Amino acid sequence: MTTTQDSPKTERSVPKPVFTDAEAGAQVFPDSTLRHYNYYKPQKRKQSHYEDVTVDVQPDPRHYLSQGWLYGFSDGRGGYPLDWTALKAWGSDKPSPERGPGTGGLFVKDWPATGWHEFRDPNEEWELTLYRYNSNVVRQVTQNVEAAKQSKAFEQWNTNWVRFVEHHIGAWMHVDHGLGLYLYANANRRAPTNMHNNAISVNSMHRIRSAQDLALYNLTLSEEIEGFDGSAHLDTWNNDPAWQGVRDVAEQLTGIDDWCEAIFAANIVFEPLVGELFRSQLVQQAAPRNGDFVTPTVVGAAEYDFAERDLRYSTAMFELLTNDKEFADHNKAILSDWMANWTTKSLEAARKLQPLWSQPDAKPPRFEDGLDRVKNRFSGIVTSLGLEVPKELAQ
Repeated sequence: MTTTQDSPKTERSVPKPVFTDAEAGAQVFPDSTLRHYNYYKPQKRKQSHYEDVTVDVQPDPRHYLSQGWLYGFSDGRGGYPLDWTALKAWGSDKPSPERGPGTGGLFVKDWPATGWHEFRDPNEEWELTLYRYNSNVVRQVTQNVEAAKQSKAFEQWNTNWVRFVEHHIGAWMHVDHGLGLYLYANANRRAPTNMHNNAISVNSMHRIRSAQDLALYNLTLSEEIEGFDGSAHLDTWNNDPAWQGVRDVAEQLTGIDDWCEAIFAANIVFEPLVGELFRSQLVQQAAPRNGDFVTPTVVGAAEYDFAERDLRYSTAMFELLTNDKEFADHNKAILSDWMANWTTKSLEAARKLQPLWSQPDAKPPRFEDGLDRVKNRFSGIVTSLGLEVPKELAQ
């Protein structure tokens, strides 16, 4: 009988940790204990949390990114070319630092930083604010609709107003969805700094959320109101002559290649002249007169998005460009051309909506009065940017 003895245990070879003081945080620098960043100049005296999580998050080889773009396009251009818009900010024409083999840590004495990096969103939008704001809006809209269901508020609507809502409120959903997904989301990718990206992407989410609000509201009405046609808005959007002007302009807006022109045409021209005309001067005026106190809360959420947030960042962005220390005249000339073009198209679209004012039983204020109000508001926005009111507004 053979006895097998236990083989001796051998110690495994495991690499031993060696501390070389190269790990993050090992070295001590003069500002190691600072509780704020020092690579950017705050807009106000004290740095804000918004600036800490936004400024220079998107790298730029003209602004501290010494190794150059980490990625590019097939034509050799880097990640965010400045020629994606015809507008310019100071420093745009200065050449980028030249790099070659072995210049990964190139020291640049005078960075050709452009005025694009000066923009700060007055809404201070970033990831946390996006979720917090939109969740609050959705919660409030949902509560309003649920309260209306419980109180049988939809039973107070007359037949004519039911037909108006099923055809025309749902039609605006196509505008919000199209612009949110194909205009703002596209412009967000093309903008040159993270400050622009955040503001525009939040604008995109506002429009997409608004389209979702209207879609869910449409489904609710289909369940609550007997005979409500939840698909009527499709035929209205595709075939109703009153909506073909809005549809045409909305589709043209989504085809704009220049990201600055897209934001300017949508937020400075189209929304004040067409969006606010439909939401504020028609829906929110006619609905209460026809016993509907629910629809204004849904539409009003989108109106607040634009009037108090999206327009606010847009004017701040374009004010910088019209007052740029190097390219102010250049920018004003281009913006004026864009404004003349899109003002004409937007007014034509607005006037085609006029038949909607006569459809409810209880009529809203006159179409011409509402159009005059939005024209006056548009004039104030344009003047605040340092631009002349376009002569096309008189048509």
